[in-house]
Amino acid sequence: MFQETAITTAIPLAMPQRAVANVGALVARSARAFGQRIAIRTPARSLTYAELEQRSNRLANALLGLGLSRGDRVGIYLPNRPEIVELELACYKAGLVKAPFNARLSPAEVGEIAANSDASVIVTTAARAESFRPHIRGAMPNLLLVDERAGTGQPGSYEDALARAEDVVAPVAVTAAGGAGVHYTSGSSGVLKAAMQPFGNRLAQLRKFLLRSEGMHEGQVLGLVGPITHASGMQLVPALCCGVTIRLFDSFEPARFIADMRADRVTHTFMVPTMINMLLGELEGRYRPLPDLLRLGYGAAPMAPARILRAMDVFGPVLSQGYGAGETTSGVCALTVSDHLHARAARPERLASCGRPLLECDVQILDDAGQPVATGEIGEIVVGGEDVFAGYWRAPELTAEVLKNGRYHTGDLARMDEEGFVYIVDRKKDMVISGGFNVYPSEVEAVLYQHESVQEACVFAIPDEKWGEAVAAHVVLRPGRPADSRLIDTFCSERLAGFKRPRHIEFVNALPKNPNGKVMRKAVQAPYWAGQDRMVN
Repeated sequence: MFQETAITTAIPLAMPQRAVANVGALVARSARAFGQRIAIRTPARSLTYAELEQRSNRLANALLGLGLSRGDRVGIYLPNRPEIVELELACYKAGLVKAPFNARLSPAEVGEIAANSDASVIVTTAARAESFRPHIRGAMPNLLLVDERAGTGQPGSYEDALARAEDVVAPVAVTAAGGAGVHYTSGSSGVLKAAMQPFGNRLAQLRKFLLRSEGMHEGQVLGLVGPITHASGMQLVPALCCGVTIRLFDSFEPARFIADMRADRVTHTFMVPTMINMLLGELEGRYRPLPDLLRLGYGAAPMAPARILRAMDVFGPVLSQGYGAGETTSGVCALTVSDHLHARAARPERLASCGRPLLECDVQILDDAGQPVATGEIGEIVVGGEDVFAGYWRAPELTAEVLKNGRYHTGDLARMDEEGFVYIVDRKKDMVISGGFNVYPSEVEAVLYQHESVQEACVFAIPDEKWGEAVAAHVVLRPGRPADSRLIDTFCSERLAGFKRPRHIEFVNALPKNPNGKVMRKAVQAPYWAGQDRMVN
């Protein structure tokens, strides 16, 4: 089973024990409605909705045939390819818990997650299996290899397993609290965390996507370039419920990506800000390189307003921002395309917002005592609703820190304006306290991104004998720009209070990023604090 006992005994779950629709059964309806329409496309192959339904049914039966039962976990360690979509649907139908491993993780990290997840089977490639095999603790889980040729008789062949299985499966009955997935988060703590997402979470997430006014429709094309084992994958089921074709990209090279997006007439996509920055560098001086694009979603990391404006200049009125976390299953706030346009025309400060709460998401800004702050005051974002996770897998202490009375305490500092727009100030633990004044790195980074020479920036705290902490910045310059810290300091002095200005500026070739494209602020900051303990935060 999903093994929620250790958590549910200490923390009441928001999810009631009630029967709900199996997500796999909902997608099966689409297969009947859109049978011959292309569901999944890659450069190498395409699957119709009917083919996807048949293969996911066979896979569900194949996994059950390996001895798995309801609540067992299925590890997925693959780059973007159709089998990930088949696996997601098969797990829902069979009542198994999908445990996706980010394809960009190292073999050692995969070994750690495999042990933590207690996966009964891992679906991967032969080369990846050999790479993480030395890092597996205890017995090797069953393997299904997607690149093992069919007809070889090898027990680990994914295609042979499907060929032997039946075409028909009856999706199991599920409850709102029944386990659907474990999502390994990319949080900044460095501690391995897997957010348990029940079926109630998945259905709440589905409702949000389907009821958005700027959502996807039959015949449109969703281009997914980020790992669909992570944030990008949240759009898979909503797209399939709408008759959308999903174009999967297995890598990101700006020029090729633009050409392929244009050729496949992609209408919707999602990127992290790092990818958008790279595209802007590639598309200097061009306008509307993707004429079919209706919505360019971005999120997973902050994006400076200056860069948002530049992206709107290049891509047109198509930008849409989402804010959320693995602990909230998907986005809880959205700054829509129309919000972006209104902000540009009349409320430019709105571009610093992550938007307003979506549908049934209950988003509040609370002080340290758990009380709502006044409009415009800074507090912590706390989220309630049916898309709030059930706790961290096998980590009741971590769960208790963030999940209180069924509400998720994000650790993000923000304010909310009179119209309900949320402005994230920073992570609690990233805040710099200099001489008793709070400095939010995102505010300083937003100014740095306005400088014509700055490609990327990371702001953080360093020790200071006089002030306790001082503001520092690592900066990646745009090609051909001079490495002159005095120019940047003068620029900042005109736009920031003295205690907010970076006292130390270092030019670097690149910033360290995690597998999901987020800048690893702690990794940048750590050498400056070697042998010292921060006395704040």
